[in-house]
Amino acid sequence: MNLFDIIGPVMVGPSSSHTAGAVKIGYVTRKLLGEPIASVKILLHGSFAATGKGHGTHFAIVAGLLGMLPDDVRIPKSLDIAKESNMNIEFGNIELEDRHPNSVQLVLEGVNGRKLTVIGESIGGSLINIANVDGLEANFSGEHPTLIVHNLDQPGHVAEVTSMLAHKSINIASMQLYRAKRGGNAVMVIECDQEVPIESIKWLEHLEGVEKVTYYSLL
Repeated sequence: MNLFDIIGPVMVGPSSSHTAGAVKIGYVTRKLLGEPIASVKILLHGSFAATGKGHGTHFAIVAGLLGMLPDDVRIPKSLDIAKESNMNIEFGNIELEDRHPNSVQLVLEGVNGRKLTVIGESIGGSLINIANVDGLEANFSGEHPTLIVHNLDQPGHVAEVTSMLAHKSINIASMQLYRAKRGGNAVMVIECDQEVPIESIKWLEHLEGVEKVTYYSLL
């Protein structure tokens, strides 16, 4: 046990789940999009929808989407800052089946047209789970550099990706494989101990059968 476990996260806001966790969900989602956000639909589920406004969830998520971290003193003013930045924000509620009560679906479009849909869960103590990316299961924490590869469910893709990581001396911390159905859409979620070079990500994007590559960097 460390000091963080005893006193909780350093943060601005009343709740580690509804505020600090919400900031982190927004922050990770912005990094996944990879460009400034032009518009976002913020759809709250469960406790986020019922009590989030009083706990600052609305402005916390927006703060993360602006690139703020949980200890940023500007968090309570994030809605005003987003307006000044011409970020178009739409709030609503949603029922997400089999999701944590503190969940949100974020539907984003970047300034260069890149689109992304993420479901994030705030699971307590400022810890989060990115549960779904673009309609497919993901389940990663945002604590490691994370490579998400959407591909056709065909032989060889896992070997290509893991061989590339080995060639770059990148160690895999965890790896999860999901698919919608046999021969359909699939996704690899790979948490790494080192950052993945941008040229390797671009190489993956051009592989036959790879439909989309999303990367979360700690840098």
